[in-house]
Amino acid sequence: MQAVIGAAPKLNEHLDTESAEHFKQLCSMLDGLGIQYTINPRLVRGLDYYNRSVFEWTTEQLGAQGTVCAGGRYDGLVQQLGGRTTPAVGFALGMERLIALLDDDFVTKTARLPHVYLIMLGSEAERAGWQFSEDWRDQIHGLRLVTHTGGGSLKSQMKRADKSGALLALIMGEDEMQSGTVGVKYLRSADEQFHLSQVEMSGWLTKFVKDLNSGE
Repeated sequence: MQAVIGAAPKLNEHLDTESAEHFKQLCSMLDGLGIQYTINPRLVRGLDYYNRSVFEWTTEQLGAQGTVCAGGRYDGLVQQLGGRTTPAVGFALGMERLIALLDDDFVTKTARLPHVYLIMLGSEAERAGWQFSEDWRDQIHGLRLVTHTGGGSLKSQMKRADKSGALLALIMGEDEMQSGTVGVKYLRSADEQFHLSQVEMSGWLTKFVKDLNSGE
């Protein structure tokens, strides 16, 4: 059937305007974060409530059993089950395959609470924040950083930051984007909130994490 499949129309060449723009934004975000991906127009999920993008996370370290995680969006599912309209995304993950990719030392280190929770307000801050978070993780050894997802007001994101157990909240909003700064708020002490330039942030976080590790 490969010849028939190869000649069949490709879904990504027949998207409506809204779906095409959504997919373009998704690819743009992945490109900005330096995450490699392959667009597979034949990739499908076996349940018909999926919509827009579906995905697979694969590895070459496990031989033929290379799919570690797979899923996609299903924005209409909650409403179909009687709830209110709720955009959603989900996935199935093979625990045994994931564990096979990790060693005990890695699992132990990642089980601890985060150092930092990154709050982003507005689309411009989100685009910049995702890139900064990846850069900081790459540059700062031992940094445990959680990046907020799902939008929301400053108040709601601060609640999430506090609930995460993080020591710091880093805040990037419209004012910070205009001034090229990042707000720093301590969540576990009464120290005053302050701002640092985006250029200074990496060095300051490096020292912050180093001082924490020296006291552990």
